[in-house]
Amino acid sequence: MLSYHNGNPDYRFLTIDKIHDFDGLNDLFFKVLARDVDARTESIKNDFPHVPYLNSSLFEKTELEKNTFGINAISARVPLPLLSCSILKKAKHTAPPRSTLEYLFRFLDAYDFASTGDGAVEDNDKTLINASVLGLIFEKINGHKDGSVFTPGVITMYMCREAISRTVIDKFNDRYGWRCTSVSDLYNRIDNISVSEANETFDNIKICDPAVGSGHFLVSALNEMIYLKYSLGILVDSAGQRIRKTDYTITIDNDELVISLYDGSFFSYIPSNPECQRIQETIFQEKRRIIEHSLFGVDINPNSVKICQLRLWIELLKNTYYTADSGYTQLETLPNIDINIKCGNSLLYRFDITDNIQQILHDTGISIAKYRETVFSYKNAPDKLVKREMNGFIHNIKTKLADGITGQLPEIRQLTSLRNQLFAIDAPRLIPYTDKELTIISKKRDKLTKDIQEIENRIEEKRSIYANALEWRIEYPELLDDSGSFIGFDCIIGNPPYIQLQKMGIDADALSDMKYQVFTRTGDIYCLFYELGTSLLRHGGTLCFITSNKWMRAGYGEALRRFLIADTDPLVLIDFAGTKIFDSATVDTNILLLRKSSFSRSLTACTVTGRDCLDKLVV
Repeated sequence: MLSYHNGNPDYRFLTIDKIHDFDGLNDLFFKVLARDVDARTESIKNDFPHVPYLNSSLFEKTELEKNTFGINAISARVPLPLLSCSILKKAKHTAPPRSTLEYLFRFLDAYDFASTGDGAVEDNDKTLINASVLGLIFEKINGHKDGSVFTPGVITMYMCREAISRTVIDKFNDRYGWRCTSVSDLYNRIDNISVSEANETFDNIKICDPAVGSGHFLVSALNEMIYLKYSLGILVDSAGQRIRKTDYTITIDNDELVISLYDGSFFSYIPSNPECQRIQETIFQEKRRIIEHSLFGVDINPNSVKICQLRLWIELLKNTYYTADSGYTQLETLPNIDINIKCGNSLLYRFDITDNIQQILHDTGISIAKYRETVFSYKNAPDKLVKREMNGFIHNIKTKLADGITGQLPEIRQLTSLRNQLFAIDAPRLIPYTDKELTIISKKRDKLTKDIQEIENRIEEKRSIYANALEWRIEYPELLDDSGSFIGFDCIIGNPPYIQLQKMGIDADALSDMKYQVFTRTGDIYCLFYELGTSLLRHGGTLCFITSNKWMRAGYGEALRRFLIADTDPLVLIDFAGTKIFDSATVDTNILLLRKSSFSRSLTACTVTGRDCLDKLVV
């Protein structure tokens, strides 16, 4: 906001002069940022006249807060000792903060969070915290206990460009029968169709990171998709007017989307300038469309899920704009983008994605089209009440689907059969049983009761094992056709965790029961993600992972090697050999890109022998 208004101090609100204590901070979160301007009290409007409404679950109280205490319970009077290595030691004002809240505000103010390249607003001596640095901070906070590590930007950028460009080319080739082999080929053919039709095809692409972590890959994918639209000449504003290459240059630099003017200067949003307004609105709406319709992610760590949602939300917030309807005084309301990022164990699911559920849909009266429509309505819910209503409706649909599919599981059908037999035995009879019959029936009743108890115990045990399972068949209606069949993603990308299965105890037993072809007790969990990712792809879809390279030589990798040849078409293999990619992990890695199709025996492979080669990775 400061950058939008040339550093006008009236738009600075995270200061101790504006917010004196944690009661004030609580008001900011839940009475200002969480409420439409028209719904705020007069006193709040006077205290925060320029703070926009941000439609985000970030500013909704969590269940923990509701059941315990809120941030306003913290005392602002207790000072926080200044850390010896704190950046405030280097700040201009060396006087120690008078309170914890002042410490926090001064700490945040010591960094430049707003710069996008021009540095016009913030002090030059402030340390820059751009989106990629912020992502690294998030991942450091999140830790590595779940086997995940920070992936350098140069790697995510390369993998997204390689995988998504192939995905886009394949999408157009499949629809129009073209034989394009490069983005340049596609650029030369795309004028044969209308811009709106080209965007419709492009916007139908679905990308997923099944171990999403902080969302680094999804952010890189977001930037890459906008860059590709620009490169293909189909990036247009709301009126259908192109963002022309003669007027603007869009690039990706250091994992950031950079927009430059024809003279080389950086684009900067000026609300009063119609052309700036057009560009800002266009980038915002493209980001919104991509995040809502094309990007999906799952992680077992709830903190990772929240950080990923926050990171995507920040990417969208960077290009929010003042609306014409408000007289350019209020920012565009952000959508509810949290629903595409799910918390759960990607590798565990009870309901196979290939099962036919048409009869279940018929019996429950569920319409997949209505389910998709409700999810879309949730994303665009204008207020918290509508959002809760949509969320309740979605929960009801998922519960009905889960119950219907559960009823078809073998153990449930067996349990139902045994219970029916027991009910028949105990049913009233016109002719009493003889003593001999009663003895036989008693034994049969005892056996049935025992069998029922054993099955119930097994079901309960499975229920606890699958408590955090991710039911791919239910969670994403965007991946289902109207008959409920799983369509599949166009692209699976990521850096799955590295955990030895023999160290996972009973969790490894559950994965063994999933009957993954590549499962071996001495193996690593990342191998399972290759098989899972392939199963989640549509035929012809693309997968790109960076993982340990041990599968290429180790005994436990034999099952994966057989799977890759039998069920996929490996296209690109980059072995980093002894070159260390991750600062916090010593594992040797490789990048593998494959297509879900028959093995073509055409693989491009290379070995990277030094870190200086990383910047030379090209498509």
